[in-house]
Amino acid sequence: VSTSPALGPGREAHNGNLSLDAAPLRYSREFGFTIPGRAILVDDIRVRGTATTGLGQEEPVAAAKAAAHMEKVTRCYFEGGYQDTCVYLLEHLSWGHSIPGPSILIDQNSTILVEPGCTAVVTRLGDICITVGSGVVRPVGPRLDPIQLSIFSHRFMSIAEQMGRILQRTAISTNIKERLDFSCALFGPEGGLVSNAPHIPVHLGAMQETVQFQIRNLGANLREGDVILSNHPRAGGSHLPDLTVITPVFWPGEPRPVFFVASRGHHADIGGITPGSMPPHSHSLQEEGAVFISFKLVKDGVFQEEEVTKALMAPGQIPGSSGTRNLHDNLSDLRAQVAANQKGIHLVNELIGHYGLEVVQAYMAHIQANAEVAVQEMLRDFARRQGEPGRPLLVEAEDFMDDGSPIRLKVAVDPEEVRRGDFAILG
Repeated sequence: VSTSPALGPGREAHNGNLSLDAAPLRYSREFGFTIPGRAILVDDIRVRGTATTGLGQEEPVAAAKAAAHMEKVTRCYFEGGYQDTCVYLLEHLSWGHSIPGPSILIDQNSTILVEPGCTAVVTRLGDICITVGSGVVRPVGPRLDPIQLSIFSHRFMSIAEQMGRILQRTAISTNIKERLDFSCALFGPEGGLVSNAPHIPVHLGAMQETVQFQIRNLGANLREGDVILSNHPRAGGSHLPDLTVITPVFWPGEPRPVFFVASRGHHADIGGITPGSMPPHSHSLQEEGAVFISFKLVKDGVFQEEEVTKALMAPGQIPGSSGTRNLHDNLSDLRAQVAANQKGIHLVNELIGHYGLEVVQAYMAHIQANAEVAVQEMLRDFARRQGEPGRPLLVEAEDFMDDGSPIRLKVAVDPEEVRRGDFAILG
């Protein structure tokens, strides 16, 4: 029996001592940043033991000396109608026999169906290997294919969902870990929404504008290794405690980001004149807490802990106001948001590495176009069901502010021209 430490890539064992030189690299790969000057704590060491018995578990079968013996021919129904189907007994098949479909392979315990267009081959150990179709994998191109559209739609959605799982698992605050007051999404190179997990609708509706604002505001100043923090209303923010962390996704040879990933989480407190950072009687934005427009939370791969701490404590300089009342949770949750984005980057790069950048971005555009068509059809169906033939549908609603001020909305939807809508907001 031999034992060896369960080392990850880049780690080595020398005379039983673990080399920790690669720890910062591993940390950066996992979380998307490093924190210089921190001591490395070895929390536990795992030892894995392996052993072999030297005894063979399977016996090879004899090689085929003649064509496979067919027992009978029966009729089976497949797509397109009935077809003649050959029946074989597995005990009469040998290594190297190739059985084209449609066929049925039978032994004492099971029945194997080889469908039309498929081929079954008996392996050296007597297993059955079935090749589906011609066995040639057709490369996926940028041209729209309905099946690939569904596959890419789920792949993009999975990226946002896995980002959310990482954020929930690595955050420490009750708001994110238990209340699940967060959202994650994937955006295209122009900032348009590509996919989002089923998180908080008010977050997802505004995050696209947040990403597009950073593209306009920072432009060429967005570099690989940078992560942006924002919560300002004019930058696509909602209320200030919703902190949005945005990371550009770069690809070798491309000067601009090819995608963006973003996560928005509600922080319990970021300073201001009242605990919770949502005062009903504030007179300025700064009284509600710390304000970030295009703050580089991570710069060149280094987490800017000192700078973000100063920004979170800055509201305390305003008379009657306080800096954040829970700095530890703020910093921990911000690191968790960066880590969630890093997971998204890893998955996007994996997708591009498999299909190529041209194909991935093409299906991104196909998905956005498909979503546009789906919304148009929904509006057209709504207008036709609720309105009168040949006339635009007019819908309106009214609600009131806390002080009683009314807000009235009127929307006109023309079923023949659903690409445009007339909105009228009165207050």
